Amino acid sequence: MDLSTVPASSLSYGKAVDAYKKAAATAATVTAYAVLARGMARELLPDELRDAARWAASFLLRGAAGARAFVIRRYEDDGRGDNALFKDARAYLATKVDPHAMPRLCLSRRRRRRGNDDDDGYGGACGGHADNGGGGGQVLSMEVGDSMDDVFEGAEGHYKEAASLELTFDAEHTDMVLGRYIPFITANVEEARRRERTLQIFSSDNGGSWHGSSYLHPATFDTLAMEPVRKRSVVADLDRFLKRKEYYRRIGKAWKRGYLLYGPPGTGKSSLVAAMTNYLRFNLYDLDLSNVNSNSTLQWLLTSMPDKSILVVEDIDCCFSARSRGGLDKSGVVQKADERTSDAPAPPNKDHLTGDGMTLSGLLNFVDGLWSTSGEERIIIFTTNYKDRLDPALLRPGRMDMHVYMGYCGWEAFKTLAENYFLVDDHPLFPEMQKLLAEVEVTPAEVSEMLLRSEDVDVALQGLTEFLREKKQGKQTGEAGQA
Repeated sequence: MDLSTVPASSLSYGKAVDAYKKAAATAATVTAYAVLARGMARELLPDELRDAARWAASFLLRGAAGARAFVIRRYEDDGRGDNALFKDARAYLATKVDPHAMPRLCLSRRRRRRGNDDDDGYGGACGGHADNGGGGGQVLSMEVGDSMDDVFEGAEGHYKEAASLELTFDAEHTDMVLGRYIPFITANVEEARRRERTLQIFSSDNGGSWHGSSYLHPATFDTLAMEPVRKRSVVADLDRFLKRKEYYRRIGKAWKRGYLLYGPPGTGKSSLVAAMTNYLRFNLYDLDLSNVNSNSTLQWLLTSMPDKSILVVEDIDCCFSARSRGGLDKSGVVQKADERTSDAPAPPNKDHLTGDGMTLSGLLNFVDGLWSTSGEERIIIFTTNYKDRLDPALLRPGRMDMHVYMGYCGWEAFKTLAENYFLVDDHPLFPEMQKLLAEVEVTPAEVSEMLLRSEDVDVALQGLTEFLREKKQGKQTGEAGQA
C-alpha cells in the first residue's frame, strides 16, 4: 500500500492506537511489579519497617501543612542555661531505644546521683549533650542526625536529633502534646530518677542543720518479718498516698501522711522505716528532738526538708519529760489529769518537750497546723515502744493517719526470716516451731539472732527450737509461781 496516498488523519490515528497499547502494557507491567513488591514487603519486611513506611507515606501525602513541629532546644533562650525539657526528652528516649533497629547508637555511662544531686546525671554523653538520669550504668541513645518514633495515646510522633530535638506530630494533636504528652515525659523521667538515685539519711544537730550521708539499708517489704496482711495494708496505703496529689488539693489538705509504729522493742519498727524508705525512694530525715532547743529551731529544720522526704522521730515517748495532760501514779501508771491522786506529781509546764523552749504544740503545728503545708509529698513517722505513754494530742485523727502495730514473731514472719537466711520454705522442725511460736512471745530480733549463729540450716533451726522450748518452759514456770 502506498502510504503517500493515505490521509494524514488516518496515520495519526494509527500512531495513537499504538501508543495507547504500549502505555497499557507498561501500566500492566508496573501494576504487576507493584503487587509483587507489596507481597514481598509483606513477607520480608518486619512490622516496624512497614509501619514506618506507612507513616512516612502518610506524612508526605498530607504535606507539611498537616504536621506540627515542636523544637526542643538544648539551651534556654539566653543560650546559657540548660533546657530541662531537653534533658528530660533525651532521658525518656533513651528508655525507648531499640538497639536492634537503630543504624547507629550512642553509648555512654551514667554517673551515680545522690539523693539531692541536681547534676546532669550522665557522664560522657554523646553529641556533647548531657542526659539526666539516676543510678550508674550504661545508656543507649540516638546519635546526632538520627531519628526515632514514639506513640502516645494512639498518636504517632517522630523525633529527629540535631543541635536540638525536633518532635513532629499531626497538627490535630497539638493540644494533646502540650497538655498530656510533655507532662507525661517529665513525670516518667522524674520517677526513673527517684527510683535509681542513691538515698541519703540526714540527722540534725544542735545548730538546726541537717547533715547527710548515703543510706544503703537493705530492708525491703519482701524481706521484712511482719504479718503479711498488715504488711500489705502498709504498701497499699503508700501506693494510694502517692497517687492522690490532686485529691489532697481538692479537699484542702496538705499532701502528707503520718504513721505511728508501736510495739515491744525488737519487733522491727526501724526495719519497717527502712523498707518504707526503699519502697518510696524518699530521703530519710532522722529528727533527734533532744538536739532541738526551741520551736524556731524545730521550724527551721522541718521547713528546710525538701518534698518527697520522710521525717522519722524514733521513741517519741522518750522525748517527753512527762505527759502534758496528766501524771504518773506511784506505780508509774499513766493517769489522765482528772484521775490523779492528791500525792501524784503535778503536770509540768504546758506541753514542753525535752529542751528549754520547744513544745509539743510546736511539733504538732508542723504535723497538721499552719506549717504543715510548707512542703508536699511528705511522710511523717513516729515510733514508740509504749503507745499508752503518748499524749492524746499526738494520737488525734489527722495527725498519725495510720497506726501500725509491730508485734511478736508469728509463723508467717518466721517463714520470711527462714527464707531470707537459708532459702528454705520447709523443714522437719517447722511443725514444732509453728506450735511453739503460737505459745511464746519472741521478737523477730531474737529469732534473727538465733538464726545468725550458724550457716547450717539444721544447726540453726535446732538451736532456735531449743530456745523456744526454754521460753515456753520459763513461761509455764512463771505462771505456776503466780498461781
